[in-house]
Order: sequence, then C-alpha cells, then structure tokens
Amino acid sequence: MANKSNIQDALIADKKRHVLGISGGKDSAALAIYIKDRYPEIHARVEYFFTDTGAELEEVYDFLDKMEAYLGKEITRLSSGRDFSHWLKLHNDYLPSARQRWCTRTMKIKPFEEFVGEDPVISYVGIRADEFREGYVSNKDNITAVFPFIEDGLVRDDIFQILEDSVGIPAYYKWRSRSGCYFCFFQRQDEWLGLKRYHPELFEKAKEIEQTSGNGYTWVQGKTLDEVVARAEEREREEGVISKSTNVNPAKWQEVLRHQQEDEDPEDQACLICSL
Repeated sequence: MANKSNIQDALIADKKRHVLGISGGKDSAALAIYIKDRYPEIHARVEYFFTDTGAELEEVYDFLDKMEAYLGKEITRLSSGRDFSHWLKLHNDYLPSARQRWCTRTMKIKPFEEFVGEDPVISYVGIRADEFREGYVSNKDNITAVFPFIEDGLVRDDIFQILEDSVGIPAYYKWRSRSGCYFCFFQRQDEWLGLKRYHPELFEKAKEIEQTSGNGYTWVQGKTLDEVVARAEEREREEGVISKSTNVNPAKWQEVLRHQQEDEDPEDQACLICSL
C-alpha cells in the first residue's frame, strides 16, 4: 500500500525532500501554482521536476518556460537517458499500449524514482476532489504522497481558474485532452487528426514508427494512423462531429474547454504520471 500523508504533516516535515512533478498538463501545473500561492513554506522547499521523454510537443516546452517564470524556480528536467527508438528496440519493437505501458514505466516512473533515490520524500499529487482515481503513487517506502486538492476541496473549475489567473491554459488543449508524447496511444481519433493538422511533421514521424519499427503493431489497435485520421475526417463530414482542431474559435477555446468533461477518462489511471 502506498504511503500517504497530509498538508499539515508536510508543513513540518523539514527533514524530507519535497517534490512535485509537472507533466505539462493542467492539473500538475495548477498544483504547483497553488502550492506557491497558498503554501509558500512548502514552495520554498519543493523541487519541481519534469520527466522529458524527448517526444513531447513543442507547446509543452513553451508552457514549462512560463511555469518556471511564474514559480521563480527551476523545473529540473529528468530523462531516461535514451530516446524512444532505443527503448522500442529493447522491447522487441512492441509499441506501447494500454496493456503494455512500458513507456510510462521506463521513461517516466524509473527516472523519477532514480531522482529521489532512497531519500525520504514527500511527493505532491494533483488529483482533484471531484476525481475518483489515485494517479501514480509510488509504492517505495521512502516516498509519501500528499493530495492538496483533495484536502482543500478543489475541483475542475478551480483548476482552470488558477491557470487563467496565472500562466494560462497550455496551448495544445485547443485540440488535445492530455499532455504526454505526441504519439501517445491514448489519443482519440480527433486528437490524431489534430496532430496531423497542427504538427504534420510529428504525425508523419508517428506513422513512420508504426510502419517501420512497430513489428506489425499499430498505435490504435486494429487500425493504422491513416485509417484513424480518415475515420475522424469521415465523422466530421457525415455526423457533424467536428474535431477540436477546427471546432473552436481561437478566442473562446479556453472557455469551451473549461466546461467540457471529456478529459475524465478512468482508463488513463496508470498513465497519470505522464498527463496529469
């Protein structure tokens, strides 16, 4: 069972390291800002970090720069030391999937656990009070998780308010429901279409991996990316379902996103260290 604690105990835990992982997603970013503004004593101690797979969207790096400026502290960049193609070869060209999430384990969790080592650590996790999921909580005995949003009763709308009052909402949310690698297998059909429209070069890279290094597997089970995008375009035409990449007025997309509930996907739980 994972170790858990609370904010009040964390405030007096001056002999432990305090860490907060920022994925590039809205919840972890809002938590870092909330900690800075609400708990300055903790902010002074926290080591902020980002685990870089080398396959992140450019918007994520831009957002991290904004976060560093607002927080007034460095966000330490962690890495597995090798790129995705290296780990893919080690996994016999088996593309990661919902059943085989080796990318999360190898490129996110392992670098984090190496970063904290055996030090006694408090890890702040951005799960909200209106969520029924735990996210990634290490089972290592030296890591204790704290959930400030749950303790203080913050819900989805609060997270958007925190961001709108500070650094803004990450730009990729115009067309994507999560942070993480550009080829994340959890993307929906319209998000793959959004990748093709916003980052055509990355879409082509994802196709190349699928075609030349996937050992017969595809990012979306049973469909190639060309088929996925063709289906998304067909849905636009025939069903009037417009993808996020074309549906939202650039001046209004933040407000539309704020009132959507589409990002609440319980199947994503094991990958929350990537996209929280």
